[in-house]
Amino acid sequence: MSRTVDARGLTCPQPVILTKREMDRNRGEIIVTLVDNSAALENVCKLATSQGYDFTVESHGPESHIQMTPKALPEEAAASGREVAILVKSDVFGQGNDELGAVLTKSFLYTLTEMSSAIHTIIFMNGGIHLTTAGSPVLEHLEYLQENGVQILSCGTCLDFFDKKEKLKVGQVTNMYTAVEIVCQAGKALIF
Repeated sequence: MSRTVDARGLTCPQPVILTKREMDRNRGEIIVTLVDNSAALENVCKLATSQGYDFTVESHGPESHIQMTPKALPEEAAASGREVAILVKSDVFGQGNDELGAVLTKSFLYTLTEMSSAIHTIIFMNGGIHLTTAGSPVLEHLEYLQENGVQILSCGTCLDFFDKKEKLKVGQVTNMYTAVEIVCQAGKALIF
């Protein structure tokens, strides 16, 4: 039996929220979500993967039908020994002086490379996305973290707002629902 979620005409994060609700209510069943924009398609597919579903996409004119079949429960961050999620909301650390804040950001991210085994995900929102895009002074630290198993995510809405989606250099695009879910489920969450 399958369940259908009609998310046509809805924008982020609604298609993801509606799909996740259906997954939670009908664990183990096939879910089909109908979307009509590329952001919703991308975000629902990422949700499917994160929740342990295989998925296929069928195009029907301007619409996409995402069929998600459960394969396993998602791996918990704590089970892998990585329980820390970090939310970065600015490209400078703290308030007071942006020059000092930039120095502190570089130092903070470098220090994280020494602790990468504890970190599950780093999420970049608002001005923080400047750190994951072309011209960032910390790309080498973020690339190192990613190579060592840390998930690097940047807010798609933020990348669009700053016109930097095509300039993303490290990590993947995410949405608000996934970001909040990761922070809420983390054993420890840091915000700066």
